[in-house]
Amino acid sequence: MDDTSQKIVDAAMLLIRDKGYVATTTKEIARVAGVNECTLFRKFQNKKDIVLQGVNQAEWRANITPEIFQNVKWELQSDLEMFLRAYMDRMTPDFVNLSIGLRAPQIYEDTASFIMKVPQAFLASFTEYLKKMYERGKIPKADFDALAMTVFSAAFGYTFLSASFGKELSQVEKDTYIKSSVKMFIQGLE
Repeated sequence: MDDTSQKIVDAAMLLIRDKGYVATTTKEIARVAGVNECTLFRKFQNKKDIVLQGVNQAEWRANITPEIFQNVKWELQSDLEMFLRAYMDRMTPDFVNLSIGLRAPQIYEDTASFIMKVPQAFLASFTEYLKKMYERGKIPKADFDALAMTVFSAAFGYTFLSASFGKELSQVEKDTYIKSSVKMFIQGLE
């Protein structure tokens, strides 16, 4: 992708993160990119085309893949903390807000698979981890899919609420939240 096209993609993704898909116009994308609107339409068919180019670029993804969850020690507390921290460190407020912006009905059919990669990576990796912990005799048998959803929901909830409200809703710091959540989860398993 040439520099001009990349500037257009970057401008579009920043605006969608900040304003949402519907409120972002091609005129505004061109202005933020420092090009005229005619240039934008020479490079891309429409706003949707720009966004689809953006979601396929690594810098516009939180890069949450199963590989980031591979550093397990087979110790429940440290591993749970690693899972939560790996997710929460990458799912920044910017990525949360971009994900929300990409859920507009006008584009969601095309962006859903991109958005779903994050929870799918976490849930698949964590469910597999729990099954292996059970096989090793380190945790009791349980509904591992439901347990994975519980842990993911806690991480998602914290990142979503932090992105939405900052410190206005809660003063609980990320590390404190992670340690507290892990402690409750472990107690629940016992």
